[in-house]
Amino acid sequence: MARPAKDEGARLRAAQLRETLEHHGYLYHVLDQPELSDAEYDALFDELTELEAEHPDLQSPDSPTQRVGGAPLKGFEQVAHPVPMLSLEKCTETEELERWMARAEATLAGASIEFTCEPKIDGVAVALLYEAGRLVQAATRGDGATGENITANVRTIDAVPLRLRGEGWPARMEVRGEIYMSQDDFERFNDAAREAGGAPLVNPRNGAAGSLRQLDPKLAATRPLTWFCYSLGWAEGWEPERHSEVMARFREWGLRTNADFSGPQGASDCIAAVAAIETRRAELGYDIDGAVIKVDSLAQQRALGARSRTPRWAIAFKYPAEEASTLVEGVDFQVGRTGAVTPVARLAPVFVGGVTVSNATLHNMDEVERLDLRLGDRVRVRRAGDVIPQVMDVVLSARRKGARRVKLPTACPSCGSKVLRLEEEAVARCSSPAHECPAQQKEALKHFASRLALDIEGLGDKLVEQLVAEGLAASAADLFALTVEQLSALPRMGDKSAANLVAALSDARHTTLPRFLFALGIREVGEATARGLAQFFGDLPPIMAATPDVLETVPDVGPIVARRIHEFFEQPANQALVAALQESGVTWPALEVQRVEDEAALPLAGQTWVLTGTLERLTRNEAKAHLQGLGAKVSGSVSKKTHRVVAGPGAGSKLDKAQALELEVLDEDQLVAFLSEQGISLEE
Repeated sequence: MARPAKDEGARLRAAQLRETLEHHGYLYHVLDQPELSDAEYDALFDELTELEAEHPDLQSPDSPTQRVGGAPLKGFEQVAHPVPMLSLEKCTETEELERWMARAEATLAGASIEFTCEPKIDGVAVALLYEAGRLVQAATRGDGATGENITANVRTIDAVPLRLRGEGWPARMEVRGEIYMSQDDFERFNDAAREAGGAPLVNPRNGAAGSLRQLDPKLAATRPLTWFCYSLGWAEGWEPERHSEVMARFREWGLRTNADFSGPQGASDCIAAVAAIETRRAELGYDIDGAVIKVDSLAQQRALGARSRTPRWAIAFKYPAEEASTLVEGVDFQVGRTGAVTPVARLAPVFVGGVTVSNATLHNMDEVERLDLRLGDRVRVRRAGDVIPQVMDVVLSARRKGARRVKLPTACPSCGSKVLRLEEEAVARCSSPAHECPAQQKEALKHFASRLALDIEGLGDKLVEQLVAEGLAASAADLFALTVEQLSALPRMGDKSAANLVAALSDARHTTLPRFLFALGIREVGEATARGLAQFFGDLPPIMAATPDVLETVPDVGPIVARRIHEFFEQPANQALVAALQESGVTWPALEVQRVEDEAALPLAGQTWVLTGTLERLTRNEAKAHLQGLGAKVSGSVSKKTHRVVAGPGAGSKLDKAQALELEVLDEDQLVAFLSEQGISLEE
């Protein structure tokens, strides 16, 4: 049966409008060369929207009108990456980069190598699957092997083509890239949010990550996201020879690549390109934290291969942290989960490291004294990536007359109990038990719900503070008694959100012993120690009953950690908490007991290391786990038996004792270099 002339005309006009809108969207979002005004583009878009509304059979999933987002999702499905999305080895000095290049050439028996270079975007890594030229799936990197399906949200990003341009693309291929927010878009979004009385985003990277995790694609569509693609994950029926060839074809197919991509080029030109990107860092309009260098030949990439987590054919050159100066308007004292009373500098707002900073950690009073910090001082602040901003030093030449010294409070800012500063510790602490101090209660609940603990989805920091303030939760066990009615009565908490949280709490009841131990928040017991305890004892009762001597027989548990564990489980309040959690239905499967009889073959067997101060390039738990994996015992105190001390900013009395004992002290860069020599490359 012949199609009516009117419908045929609508079909042709819809096809024409789609082609026109796709063309001008490509000019605007990919090439940054717009030819239409916003008003002209909007008029064409509105015409297509009306046409598709009048003729629903003309709608197609790759139409420009479909970027506004569909129905809310119930959750994110898991997506397995056929080819793992690996992290990158890092370097910070030109000499390190030259050595990496030389190693690559030596591995390939002296073969000539050409490299590519491009900015390292501070965004969210994603993998996009195209079939027959159409976007069918988008996934986050996740843990490298498995990510989350964020297709509905990625489809709302104008710079991501729903349908590839041109011809010759493979039947199926995975394109990898970085989704981010430009600095201007981030500021515009936050200005609009403030005007509307909403909450601004913290920084561009967090804004991008949070947008991609919206369960309602319509919300994601309101966020100003864009992207650059940076590599081919895999393809069927296409075997390019070079990475630079891949990037050229991507551009032909309408995939947005970085204008500062360079190569193929020799080693010296590549190193010059790395330096050139750094000089233009402030002009790029988006946040970067370095440059990525890759071997251009894909055959050579395959020959170089990969370690378990990082490829040998690519490396990230990390630029120095960005710095700025500002005034210290005051110093506040915050109380943490373990009662630690930490000084925090309240700063005149300053833009540094891609975000406006108004607070910076001072670590402890030893650090305040080392800096000789006074109220009203001008200080230099630095921030790298998502690291908490830090005060580097005081600009003494700008100090005002009569500037007042910073004094440690004698009473806890939260509960009023006495603040104690023990001789063997760098930090001061609230003397009140955790269950009697509101600040400690809040931080303990935040820790209990955190990702590495019970991972309670929807229980964020602000909601925890509300629950404590309203008297709905004083301990972790109280969380499992919360009802939809109680939660929905809280400000900005609807029935649906309340029901989702109650469901998440129900799911969190089924956990593992390592997660449960970590969630309890025992001092000095991180993720690795919790796992070691669980594997050694198999279940909770023998851990609770163990004496310090028995606990010290657990690999990597020293006398201080053993004492902390024993003291924790000796306290009636903690015994009651564990019992209440179990009565609330929190369960875990018992583990098969594991014993490690012989670790003598490990390179650090028999050595004791101490970590003190703040680490920036890896967390304290990560550093501890790496050292333990090499056979070292990681202790919480310095003694004559200590082999090495790793000291970061705010190291305090432990560093003083190490220097008095003439022990070998490493800074974080030296630790990273040592780990690299042992074959351990840090993740991004």
